[in-house]
Amino acid sequence: METVNLSYPLAEKVVERFAVPQVLALGQFDGLHLGHMSVIKAAIALAREAGMPAAVMTFYPHPKEVMKKGDYDGYLTPPAEKERLLRELGIDYFYVVEFNETFSKISPEQFVAGMLLPLHIQTAVVGFDFHFGHKGAGDADKLRELGKPQFNVHTVPPFLIEGEKVSSSGIRKWLHEGRVDLAANWFGRPYVVRGNVINGEKRGRTIGFPTANVEPSEHFVLPVKGVYAVKAQLKGEDRWLPGVMNLGVKPTFHEGVTKPSLEVHLFDFSQDIYGQELAIELISYIRPERKFSSIDELIAQIGRDADTAREWLS
Repeated sequence: METVNLSYPLAEKVVERFAVPQVLALGQFDGLHLGHMSVIKAAIALAREAGMPAAVMTFYPHPKEVMKKGDYDGYLTPPAEKERLLRELGIDYFYVVEFNETFSKISPEQFVAGMLLPLHIQTAVVGFDFHFGHKGAGDADKLRELGKPQFNVHTVPPFLIEGEKVSSSGIRKWLHEGRVDLAANWFGRPYVVRGNVINGEKRGRTIGFPTANVEPSEHFVLPVKGVYAVKAQLKGEDRWLPGVMNLGVKPTFHEGVTKPSLEVHLFDFSQDIYGQELAIELISYIRPERKFSSIDELIAQIGRDADTAREWLS
């Protein structure tokens, strides 16, 4: 897969290199959940049938981040995570369009003329609720109208689970409620936060539960503060290690801290992993974070949390 950073209007050298008949999945695709996957897999199937490259076009930064609107609090799949997942799907070209205030003001007509037609798109594949252009003025029907006769538009219906539409906003809601199990159902996989192991306070080892302190490598959406059963994987390794994670501000030891930290205790593991990248799959929410009246009370609770996590992960 080739990742291509684009800006409006397309540079001549980009057009020269990538203007080939292709099938394009078009959308924000934050989360790459089952709904997004249905759009992208439809594009892959159409591309393979036609003997053309399969491409995905998305936008970065997130429009809500640029426009300072809505409930934006990070990415479900930040750029590197999205790239990793798309590569596994077998996408040929991954176009990342720079979204800025100027781009937000272009019309649907300008978007199609400046970004799609020069690339020789043959089929654009979009979700049923796709919108584009200034203030979302364009929809799938408008895209179909503007694309004629150069390209056609294939619209994918909503992906439903138990009658409910799978959506990024719904997944964010599940995460903010600690329902990582329901989020995983909508993702089609456990939610992953990826980061680097950094030096922490080293308090865990003194109470019998050494932890890896993880600094997220990108602006991931973090779920509600609390204790989670997790699986973790070191970069370059195949095995997933079971463990328990505290996401929070450690109120037993600190007051006035607002930035949450991620501390992962890996079961039956003693390797020094400082500086390494760790992927953390959030499997189940155990309990909210709380302040304990003594260190002994905290230690006893961590032991119970670890037992609970072992049961859920076994």
